[in-house]
Amino acid sequence: MSDPVSLLVVGGGGREHALVWSLLKSDQCNKILWTPGNKAVVKDQKKVECLPALTNAQIVEKAKEEKVSWVVVGPEIPLAEGLADDLENAGILCFGPKQQAARIESSKAFSKDFMVRHDIPTADYKTFTDVSEALAYVDSVGPNIVIKASGLAAGKGVILPSTVEEAKAAVEDIMVQKAFGGAGDSVVIEELLEGPEASFLVFTDGTRFASMPPAQDHKRVGDGDQGPNTGGMGVIAPSPTVTPEIMREVQEKIIAPAIKGMREEGYPFVGVLYAGVMLTPKGPKTLEYNCRFGDPETQVLLPLLKSDLVAVMRACVTGTLDPELVEFHSGKVATSVVAASGGYPGSYPKGKTIYGISEAESYPEVTVFHSGTTLSSSQTVETSGGRVLCVTALGPDFSTSLRRSYGAMNRICFEGMQYRKDIGAKVLPPVRIAVLGSTRGTDMQAIIDAIKEKKIHAEITMVVSNQKNAYILERAKEHAIPFCYLPCKKGQTRESWDSVAIQLIESGGPVDVVMLIGFMRILSPVFVNHFKNKLINVHPSLLPEFAGGMDMNVHEEVIKSGKEVTGCTVHFVTEEVDAGEIILQKKCNVTKDETPDTLKAKVQALEGECLVEIVRKVQRRDLHPQSSVSVTYKDAGVDIEAGDDLVDRIKPFCKATSRPGSDAVIGGFGGIFDLKAAGFVDPLLVSGTDGVGTKLEIARMAGIHNTVGIDLVAMCVNDILVQGAEPLFFLDYFATGKLDVGEAAQVVQGIAHACKESGCALLGGETAEMPGMYKPGDYDIAGFAVGAVDRNLLIPREPTEIADGDVLIALLSSGFHSNGFSLVRHLLATNHISPHSPPQWVQKDNKHKRICDALLEPTRLYVKALVPILKKGLIKAAAHITGGGILGNLPRVLGGLDENETDLRFEVDMSTWDIPEMIKYFIKLGNLKVSEAVTTWNCGLGMILVVGKDQAEKVLGELREIQEEAIVIGKVFTSQTEKEFVKLLNTENVVN
Repeated sequence: MSDPVSLLVVGGGGREHALVWSLLKSDQCNKILWTPGNKAVVKDQKKVECLPALTNAQIVEKAKEEKVSWVVVGPEIPLAEGLADDLENAGILCFGPKQQAARIESSKAFSKDFMVRHDIPTADYKTFTDVSEALAYVDSVGPNIVIKASGLAAGKGVILPSTVEEAKAAVEDIMVQKAFGGAGDSVVIEELLEGPEASFLVFTDGTRFASMPPAQDHKRVGDGDQGPNTGGMGVIAPSPTVTPEIMREVQEKIIAPAIKGMREEGYPFVGVLYAGVMLTPKGPKTLEYNCRFGDPETQVLLPLLKSDLVAVMRACVTGTLDPELVEFHSGKVATSVVAASGGYPGSYPKGKTIYGISEAESYPEVTVFHSGTTLSSSQTVETSGGRVLCVTALGPDFSTSLRRSYGAMNRICFEGMQYRKDIGAKVLPPVRIAVLGSTRGTDMQAIIDAIKEKKIHAEITMVVSNQKNAYILERAKEHAIPFCYLPCKKGQTRESWDSVAIQLIESGGPVDVVMLIGFMRILSPVFVNHFKNKLINVHPSLLPEFAGGMDMNVHEEVIKSGKEVTGCTVHFVTEEVDAGEIILQKKCNVTKDETPDTLKAKVQALEGECLVEIVRKVQRRDLHPQSSVSVTYKDAGVDIEAGDDLVDRIKPFCKATSRPGSDAVIGGFGGIFDLKAAGFVDPLLVSGTDGVGTKLEIARMAGIHNTVGIDLVAMCVNDILVQGAEPLFFLDYFATGKLDVGEAAQVVQGIAHACKESGCALLGGETAEMPGMYKPGDYDIAGFAVGAVDRNLLIPREPTEIADGDVLIALLSSGFHSNGFSLVRHLLATNHISPHSPPQWVQKDNKHKRICDALLEPTRLYVKALVPILKKGLIKAAAHITGGGILGNLPRVLGGLDENETDLRFEVDMSTWDIPEMIKYFIKLGNLKVSEAVTTWNCGLGMILVVGKDQAEKVLGELREIQEEAIVIGKVFTSQTEKEFVKLLNTENVVN
């Protein structure tokens, strides 16, 4: 086995996500640096480090500094600007061609001339740098041309005009208006080739090459190849249009001559060479070459790669490629569907929150590649590009992979999302449709139009009507569709008529679906059973509402009922009218001024959309009742039974927290607490809420969840202690994407334990299972504590009662408690230290075997120590040392006064207690300044009390009597010159 490698990957789109994803599967891959990368997709920060966007020069310096094995370049622009040359000059290998070889893509004019020099089949063409000459040429040849910006235009600089006017407008946009910037300084105008397109990509070391499966891209933005060109809206591989004979011809006439030609001309091509080819009646012809992996082709080709991508790249960059060693999975196909922002390929918004990615990836053999996403400050995934996501699925055949791709896509949503519904449709057999109708057949027209516009791959094989003058027959005749009027003779049974209808429908062969479109006849069991799970009807309401009604009567009833929403339903047909299982529904609003006619027009448009979607489902073998898929809350990701199981598990924990005033029984709508029974005379209620922050990530990595439950209670009850309050009851909130009953029970067990220790009742809480809001395995928790204090014992006292000479008494912490863990995790990550490794500091009792175990030491509860003293009125004020540390929390005892409103100050001598070795370790690890340490972490202090000089010994004595280690750490003093509230002495103790 070869030595492990570290790599630097350039580019932050879907192609690069697929590259990083594939490289990480290799046992040879040790580390990947990714510029600019995408933090939204990086799950293993130890193996993948996202860098900011770097210039070519910075990439070279970073590669040298990190001693990477080689650089993998995804996009074309760095290659066109000579990145591979710069790397070679610095002695660094590059998977990607040098600048001269990259001209095969960066200059259409160069590329076309190169093809001619090496006798590579391509379209006839001319290159223009003068706009008037280009316009004159368009006039002379007409509209059957392709216009290309010669330079790099991110896959969008190719225009296929339908008229001379459009062609001339395209030339002016490119050359005059500079729609593609400098890429349009010259244009290539070539003949329009006809035939299916295919993408041929090969790995090459400059001499030999290994072919990938041919792929078929879908460039236009809209279904049926309508609308402007894009970077690619979907792709399938291997392309069924490419036979073994075509594959050999492309390799011999298009791939091999290009690689040989560049080598002979002095600039051997290393990396991935991509040839876009038109399969014309006269043979394959080259449309273009690209100097890198395609996007989105990479997203289907790499999941099909069986070989180790690191090993393949190593062979390419070292000139040792053996084509026989590059293998792809046989018996598998791949399909990718792109989700794009609204407005793409024009201008589009950014920053739209994306939902459902984790649900999409729960589909078998589905991977969601991120093309244009970013991680927001609140850790949600948001849109940041035109093409946003690429949903890739594998399968044994295209029906299966497309069903998976579209099933997964239907789980994803963001505002303005658009995607093509017909990716791969042409490679599947056309759907054979039969229609029964008695009226105008308006819905059938929607299917006819979709077929003509190539939005669906289907054919209507027979139309049968029981009404001689039904316009649906005329529609069929107009569009050359076979049709038949089948009268119902007097005395003829339903079974008899149906049997003849079956023969007519199948006269041209089997059908895939039979649609009832305005059919005014009840079908017999003979017909229904013959076409079981193929027979569908579209009803003009949202069934089961208004079942049994017909056409206009339904719309009249909807309006009379006052419904604000209606729509249509496609359902399977059974012997009972409008009772078959629902397949699809679409909705529309009912306005106040709606009439039956206007409502019919709205609903009928939806009916056509539904039937077109049904055809797509049939083609993907995805036609099934809703009841067999997503009809339960559990299928949507919420498991009620798991929630009930959790409640049953935690009831005993909660019951154990009973106290005077509450029996701590959960399961009702609210909790009750009896203040009178708790013994208060003139009570004030005090509440506090808090969370545990990113300490939860340490808990997740360690697989230990009970201690964060203790943290949650401690953070809340300690906060209300500093008001002098005794904690009475507690409520918790647990949120997750997928409820793990075991983990949640551990958390609540910890909460209950801490409540019992604090003397407060656990009255209840909320467990929220929210699919798509949290990544798998993630959860968040929040707590809410309520306490009471008799009015005369409320603290902090008025600032006028805090005096010069008052004593500061500290109660020690157990470690970091629950603050500053983002910095802790950052220091571990940047120093490549595993949380599972042994502690690197001195432990008194070797209690903790792993760093994460030490970090999870729970926050201390100070209730038992302080409540008796608080009830005696011995404390003037108290500060809970949480986020903000000593400097941020001690001044809060002055009730919000700023430095100019009082001359009270606090002197803290940091030599009076021992900073915990663990905290010292992290201070040294980050080379932190003292000011940074004491405002981020508690530095060993959990609570600071302000006590009158005359009461200090009494307070210390009572605390020490219950084995609470209490230390005098300083005093209150007055000063009109000291600017800061807290004056720290002997700060060298922080690190010594």
